[in-house]
Amino acid sequence: MWMKMHFGVRPKKGWYSMILEHFFPDIFVKSVYELPVEALKAKGIRGLVFDIDNTVAPFDIAEPDKDLIELFLFLRKQGFRLCILSNNSKARVRLFSKNLKTLAVHRAGKPGVKKLRQALEKLQLLPENTAIVGDQVFTDMWCGHRAGLTCILTAPICNRDQLATKVKRGVEKLVLKEYFKRRWK
Repeated sequence: MWMKMHFGVRPKKGWYSMILEHFFPDIFVKSVYELPVEALKAKGIRGLVFDIDNTVAPFDIAEPDKDLIELFLFLRKQGFRLCILSNNSKARVRLFSKNLKTLAVHRAGKPGVKKLRQALEKLQLLPENTAIVGDQVFTDMWCGHRAGLTCILTAPICNRDQLATKVKRGVEKLVLKEYFKRRWK
């Protein structure tokens, strides 16, 4: 199955390209505050699933700031159903999501899709009507593609990462270099 590119359908290519495309986003934004809300609604997207660490907040910030709380309120008013989906612990996810007043899933096992599918069921959403928003290609984008969601990649909020994420960032840079090279052809 060929994944959708940011603009149109990707042509058939060799196995290397096929593998890489599982990690490419459908949309890239610098920040969650730049989400193309009207374009998403026009595409039929009704649900947004957010990662926490370095997507909506640095990994070492325990609670959302006022701007993020306001963003979630705005998105709800626009008709979106929202969810936090994190590989983090129950305590971390529960504390962070409390003021966002949204469904929150901890220990999600991304890029696995089991808990993502359970969250979609609770939100009464179909994969084709949902987008995942995250900062990592090997967890968030791969998870989203595996589940059939629109994948939105954000730039990481800061350079501080957990050790396991730091290790992946080097390889991730190579994948993103190829993505941006193809995107601007």
